[in-house]
Amino acid sequence: MGERVITLPDVGEGVAEAEIVELPLKVGDLVREGDTLLAVMTDKATVEIPSPVDGRIAWIGLEVGQKVAVGSELLKLEVAGDSAAPKREAPAREKPGPSVTLGAPSRSVDAPSHTEATSQQSAPQPVPAPTPPPRPAASSSAKPADRPLAAPAVRAAARDAGVDLRFVTGSGPAGRILREDVEAYLAAGARGPMPTNGLIRNSAVEEIKIIGLRRRIAERLQDTVRRIPHFSYVEEVDVTDLEALRTDVNETRKSGRPRLTVLPFLMRALVAALRDHPQINARYDDANDMLHRYGGVHIGIATQTPNGLMVPVVQHAEALTIWDCASEISRLSEAARSGTAKREELTGSTITITSLGALGGIVSTPIINSPEVAIVGVNKIAVRPVWRGAAFEPRKIMNLSSSFDHRIVDGWDAAQFIQKLRSLLEAPAKIFMEA
Repeated sequence: MGERVITLPDVGEGVAEAEIVELPLKVGDLVREGDTLLAVMTDKATVEIPSPVDGRIAWIGLEVGQKVAVGSELLKLEVAGDSAAPKREAPAREKPGPSVTLGAPSRSVDAPSHTEATSQQSAPQPVPAPTPPPRPAASSSAKPADRPLAAPAVRAAARDAGVDLRFVTGSGPAGRILREDVEAYLAAGARGPMPTNGLIRNSAVEEIKIIGLRRRIAERLQDTVRRIPHFSYVEEVDVTDLEALRTDVNETRKSGRPRLTVLPFLMRALVAALRDHPQINARYDDANDMLHRYGGVHIGIATQTPNGLMVPVVQHAEALTIWDCASEISRLSEAARSGTAKREELTGSTITITSLGALGGIVSTPIINSPEVAIVGVNKIAVRPVWRGAAFEPRKIMNLSSSFDHRIVDGWDAAQFIQKLRSLLEAPAKIFMEA
């Protein structure tokens, strides 16, 4: 038998380390050539590392969430054939994208080394899988676990069956209780003590390691709040006329044009307002004490995705019609949610809009998308009574909750900017007149 050492490849572009975000295998598992061994995340891409040969996992030297340097040993494969010394997997190179795979022989990458070619010519046969260890027997006299680990579906099944998971021995990773463990516990005729009121105390604590994109978001926001002195400014905007215009335009729009939300109108209003307040369409390089003011308006759209918050960027909004803005929002948001957004579509914003739509609440205090100096938050639209000189009238009111970098933007400037934005949204014809 031989041994193959898998190391972290050199992914290029100055990347020195990566974070382990997926590790689907365990020691003893069989793998075939091309199977994904693990996935890592760098600052620029998520990278899948495939197996170069058939074999069995003999050793794993890392865990999910761990950061490792390029060239570090990740795991070892037991392969068929004689080998006096373990073979090290040479780092492979490939230009990273939103999600790429490095080193797979079936993909377009560097040619294999002489050592790798010799190993592949030996045509190793898969090693038989080991017999799994016997499942621990259920016992009603077992000492209750302080913090039983189980998936929500397993906890629900146990609750329906009247089983106290503290008395069940888990056979999954880290002692996690599986559905089969609950079934074995019931088959043994064991049940936990049931309270007389029919309600069950739930003492379970599920530990979730923060890794990958979620950890990057946490680190970035923590750094932003620590470094930037935020202040927020909230103003209510009467969008009754804007909503009437939007409804009419949507009902009469030409075939093939996207349906308009409030955001495209807000984007066009931002373009107009920033002409009078260029210091807000800027990025601050505090390491070099340099403020970069931009002529072009590149608007980030905060977007919730299955993996966390991302900010795709509508480039040069000043050159887009309201229909173009709507199309770009739809295209970029879908790309972010599906994980197909390109790196250049996720960078370069000069100001960001964040909106929770119908969940937008009354007021929010958004965190600036550093190194920008301002972010505009959109709250939900609600019908409220408004005094119109002679009587109260029902009007559609929407709050703008915006935050600014007080190192660059003074309170007076922020207030003037938001009031300009408000005047445009309350008289939407001005948005197109000033375009």
